[in-house]
Amino acid sequence: MPKYVIEREVPGAGDLSPEQLKGISETSCGVLRKMGPEIQWVHSYVTGDKIYCIYNAPNEEMVREHASQGGFPANVVNKVATIIDPTTAE
Repeated sequence: MPKYVIEREVPGAGDLSPEQLKGISETSCGVLRKMGPEIQWVHSYVTGDKIYCIYNAPNEEMVREHASQGGFPANVVNKVATIIDPTTAE
């Protein structure tokens, strides 16, 4: 299944409390349950003013629909072409 990186502009994201992050996560998981097993949230990276999310989904439209239903920004959605890591150098 294709993998996507979603860039979400969330001013002050890095200052969100654990309770606020839990609330965002609960909202996301609720939308995912409604949308079915075709779309999966892998994990997210929270930075100063952005959240970068990794999702598995059949297409970009489904990723954007999740964002729309959850009330999340999806400023940039990129399909991952390939993944490299330190073992790529071996």
